[in-house]
Amino acid sequence: MTVRHTRPDALGGPLRIVARAGRALVWYLNAILGGQDYSRYVEHLRRNHPDCPIPSEREYWRERHDAADRNPTNRCC
Repeated sequence: MTVRHTRPDALGGPLRIVARAGRALVWYLNAILGGQDYSRYVEHLRRNHPDCPIPSEREYWRERHDAADRNPTNRCC
């Protein structure tokens, strides 16, 4: 019986491709679901409205969902 020895990097290519695809999928879903919206909002407040208090992330999402409920015209469902 012959034992084959594979190079340590023999699976590196396919695993690297799967890891890259996984990161791309996470980035895409994060973009769709608004994962970076709070940080962008905080940057906007600091840049354009430095005197306004910055809400906590929880307060931000609560207000955002309340606003969407008050104005459902831009929703799919």
